[in-house]
Amino acid sequence: MAVDVENIVIGAGVIGLAIARELAVAGRDVLVLEKAGHFGEETSSRNSEVIHAGIYYPKDSLKARFCVEGKQLLYDYCRTRHIPHRNCGKLIVATAEEERTTLESLAAKAAANGVDDVVFLTKEEAVKMEPALNCTGALLSPSTGIIDSHQLMLAYVGEIEDNGGAIAYHTTFQHAGKTADGFTVTAGGTAIDCRNLINSAGLSAQAVARTIDGLAPKQIPERYLTKGSYFTMSARAPFSHLIYPVPNTASLGIHVTIDLAGQIRFGPDQEWVDDIDYRVDPARADDFYEAIRRYFPALPDDSLIPAYSGIRPKVQTPEGAMADFVIAGEDAHGIPGLVNLFGMESPGLTSSLQIGAFVKDILRKTDRM
Repeated sequence: MAVDVENIVIGAGVIGLAIARELAVAGRDVLVLEKAGHFGEETSSRNSEVIHAGIYYPKDSLKARFCVEGKQLLYDYCRTRHIPHRNCGKLIVATAEEERTTLESLAAKAAANGVDDVVFLTKEEAVKMEPALNCTGALLSPSTGIIDSHQLMLAYVGEIEDNGGAIAYHTTFQHAGKTADGFTVTAGGTAIDCRNLINSAGLSAQAVARTIDGLAPKQIPERYLTKGSYFTMSARAPFSHLIYPVPNTASLGIHVTIDLAGQIRFGPDQEWVDDIDYRVDPARADDFYEAIRRYFPALPDDSLIPAYSGIRPKVQTPEGAMADFVIAGEDAHGIPGLVNLFGMESPGLTSSLQIGAFVKDILRKTDRM
């Protein structure tokens, strides 16, 4: 088969771009298809912009492995390419005595994942670090940080293009048919032959997968959407670290992050939804005040301002425990050259470079590179 391009990546979010960058830097021909007019317009630009340490995820899960390995890759990448970031650290706080057992569980999980820099803090030690904080104890995660996600994605785009790759914006994927040694992809009304097809479409990954000929329905996990809203505060940030409450099953809780300009933001909350709608309901501020005042009791009345929201593509039910990334190659579904990525939510940003390397290895191990 005479291919038009060796590799097609569907989706120009941070993970799709990281995969395309990895392939391009390795000298492989790559084209990214993106339905929007710019990269990173969905999940990748609607998050907390946190470089996670790898604390929360089950031992040996993809999320744990990729986050712990990926954060160091990401810090190194930011330093060498002068991408704005800050290794500011994070406090995970207990605001009731019964939550201290959760901190102990998180510390054990961190150690199992190879995160060896987490430190227990007494109430007095935590409040000395953050005088505005209310807590009964805390965990300090020194390797947590913040990043300018737009500049990161821009760097990935630059490396893709510098190494001969291309991104086709306003190009919606429509269908992939099997050929003797790859696929004929129809996108934006044009047919393109490729050897490898990587579905990194984020919120649309399941819809894309359903239009790939030969892929069994059982290989496409159900998609569940959670919407998270964010609020900013009119007053100056009282914290120098990120502040997180103890997490629940599907969310890390309404936490405090600080952007690189020093602006504080709270969120996200958690709302299971059926449709994609990014409007922020100002009435949700009532729940924010209640949650935030558990660890920041001095939050002034009428100080929260609706900011933005993001929607995560989960592969867990609302009642289920935290689910892992799903990255499925030929070994899973039997189709040579196809890699599907589902449930690519947090810590996808932190893990993006490691995910790119993992997908490249899948293709290499199945003789597709």
